[in-house]
Amino acid sequence: MDYEVRGASSVSGSFKVPGDKSISHRALLFSSLANGESVIRGISTGADVKSTAACLSALGVEIVEDSGELRVRSKGKSSYSAPKSPLDAGNSGTTMRLLSGILAGQKFESTITGDETLRRRPMQRIIEPLSQMGANITSSDNFTAPLKIFPSKNFHGIRYELPLPSAQVKSCILFAGLFADGETTVMEPVESRDHTERMLRLSKIKTKSGYEIKISGDHVIQPAEYDVAGDISSAAFYLAAAAILPNSSVTATGITLNPTRTGFLDVLAAMGAKVEIENTRDAAGELIGDVTVSHSELKGVEIGGSMIPRLIDELPLIGVMAAFARGETVVHDADDLRRKESDRIVAVVDNLEAMGAEVSELDDGFAVNGTGNLIGAEIDSYKDHRIAMAFAVAGLAARGETIIKNAEWAEISFPEFYQILEKLVIRD
Repeated sequence: MDYEVRGASSVSGSFKVPGDKSISHRALLFSSLANGESVIRGISTGADVKSTAACLSALGVEIVEDSGELRVRSKGKSSYSAPKSPLDAGNSGTTMRLLSGILAGQKFESTITGDETLRRRPMQRIIEPLSQMGANITSSDNFTAPLKIFPSKNFHGIRYELPLPSAQVKSCILFAGLFADGETTVMEPVESRDHTERMLRLSKIKTKSGYEIKISGDHVIQPAEYDVAGDISSAAFYLAAAAILPNSSVTATGITLNPTRTGFLDVLAAMGAKVEIENTRDAAGELIGDVTVSHSELKGVEIGGSMIPRLIDELPLIGVMAAFARGETVVHDADDLRRKESDRIVAVVDNLEAMGAEVSELDDGFAVNGTGNLIGAEIDSYKDHRIAMAFAVAGLAARGETIIKNAEWAEISFPEFYQILEKLVIRD
């Protein structure tokens, strides 16, 4: 599907995005490990989360939709049954990485695979620690899926230092630790998303001390009610449009304000956008609130170091914003962008160049000199949901018409994206 974007004069209004993707995956997985019934409200509507639900159903977990809620019924962490065929994670790296941690501790053989894009993504970062724990895993010669996981005779806890901050790798090891003999400790170089740790606390499991997270095989997951906050990474696209387009102001209601996820709001403020946060409250251990962003003249910033894990998903969008900021914006320490659904560094640079931006590729990021002047062009989504959506925003602020090729990939995380965008857009 191609999506045509015409320039807009402004964006205005309030909106509500679907449930946070990261929280939704974890709510499903924790519910599947509890003995009893858990309830999930406001779950993400994206294809990635549906992949997690489908895999769990294939493992014998009962998932029932009831009046817009999901009811997940399980008999505890040892109640999974052997799947009759390979588990399909679709395009979801989160599904594959987190579920592999659980499968490594099972007493049956399983295979997990995904679509063509996911089968190209590296899995060595989970294979290595799981193997150290005694897991028996095979993969392609390039450490990619499909992953075949065999029962282990000696599955035990380890002390593992993450080479790079990664919430997915960290969570994979912690899930595996629930099935391992003894204690498992994960040490991260800088803090990454902590949704897994927060959900463990719902079962009264205290895991964290500084940058060390610990889990024990005798810990028991309790059934819970999860109210999933709106996805800040989805809301970010409209907030960015408001920051770029003159006379704009939009409000995202009920989005997650977890401090490990709000780096994008910090960057917006540092670039000079007007950011207001109101109506903050707690939902199942997560801070949520309403965020309003209004247009102001933007300036270039430098982004790197410990900031990167807090906004890794928003970096392509920041690249677009940088084209409209005075001065230079530099993103570095973000080489993990090359291992996402696409090489997002290449995707950002190539597409910005196609639109006439002054941009250069770095080994671990990119640099953009803001000119405030983009021209509509044909954009390659690289079959990557975040690239498709980021450049739809770019098209709103560009002269002429922009065409997003393979725009349907937005459905991976945000099926409602284009519909909400059109409701907020004002054209002369």
